[in-house]
Amino acid sequence: MDKFKRALGGGLAMLLSLATVSCGGGGGGTVAPSSSGVTTMAAASNVVAVTVDAGPDSASASTVNTLYTTVTVCMPGSTTECQTIDNIQVDTGSSGLRILAPVLTLSLPVTVASDGNSLVECTQFVDGFSWGPVASADVQIAGESASSVPVQVIGSSNFATVPAACSSTGPAEDKVATFGANGILGIGVFAQDCGSGCATNSTSGFYYSCSQTTCSPIAASLVSQVPNPVPLFTTDNNGTILVLPSVAADGAASVSGSLIFGIDTESNNASGTQTVLTLDQNGNFTTVYKGTTLSASFIDSGTNGIFFDDSSIPVCTSSGFSGFYCPTSTLSLSATLSGQNNVSTTVDFSIANAQTLATNNPTFTAFASLGGSYPSFTTTIASTTTFDWGLPFFYGRRVATAIEGYTTSVAMGPYVAF
Repeated sequence: MDKFKRALGGGLAMLLSLATVSCGGGGGGTVAPSSSGVTTMAAASNVVAVTVDAGPDSASASTVNTLYTTVTVCMPGSTTECQTIDNIQVDTGSSGLRILAPVLTLSLPVTVASDGNSLVECTQFVDGFSWGPVASADVQIAGESASSVPVQVIGSSNFATVPAACSSTGPAEDKVATFGANGILGIGVFAQDCGSGCATNSTSGFYYSCSQTTCSPIAASLVSQVPNPVPLFTTDNNGTILVLPSVAADGAASVSGSLIFGIDTESNNASGTQTVLTLDQNGNFTTVYKGTTLSASFIDSGTNGIFFDDSSIPVCTSSGFSGFYCPTSTLSLSATLSGQNNVSTTVDFSIANAQTLATNNPTFTAFASLGGSYPSFTTTIASTTTFDWGLPFFYGRRVATAIEGYTTSVAMGPYVAF
């Protein structure tokens, strides 16, 4: 049952690296493909299918409650040199398109840093890191498209030596089996993955300038950072809506739903009577759970469970279920969510025994009552202030994510609505 691994969303669980050592790579150039292959793009609407299933590698550690879609990337300016890549994880908790080098068949041009070397990014997670160059690609998802989008190519062999400050969080997540997907589509509430801090500060540890022999931290302008691709669309660019069906108490073998681009831009993405929670500058709102106020709370499709601290709930002790809750019977719980706009709503949820779920239905990949304790680590996101509403929150809901600074008929982003 190795697939039962806590998978927290990339952007909101990201750590900052602080030091620099040498790395491989050179200035400019292209990201070499792993094999040859060309496909063409097909027109579509502002809706793309999403699925929860076993993913690209059934042995992967992150194939429980992992939401996938399909993305097409092309050489900049080309309509024929394109590749359609499936099993891209959909993550409302981060920003940016990231593709694993082993599945990429295009030689995308690498972005040049301000000093003329190659621009390479370090993405650190709670349980590991991803390292790879920033490259340029035209991106199409359904009928939406954007040109010359900076994307991260994770695990490129051209940049194999990773600075110690980047690799300090754990093992490399640069293979399909360890990443649990062919890439990740970050469609969170922010336009860039780092923002103004990385544009003016070379010590932030996100971006590096790499020559043939060394890498050094460098500031990256907003236009060269890996962005949320949605704001770059010509239309339907102010946010997204995820629609997933309900999942039975015992789980489901797979789930199919929709990712809709835009909010109040088409007839299929109109706002209704949903609850709107505006977010703070970190993309967070407040959860009150059993009388405890957790001000760094968020809704995140890239997290595979509901993660929060409750010492009264037994934690699993069996190998393969570390960090998940294993109560003797399914718990019916509730919490109150409040936005910066002083709007509050009560959400009911359940936490089941993770080991029992897996044992009773070993081929299932979707579980609405999967949860665990939120890990403690030394960043501004602490377990004592965090309630992570992961993918189980999305089951049976229509969840909108509005991007910072963009307006809809109900509010200006950033906000979440459901």
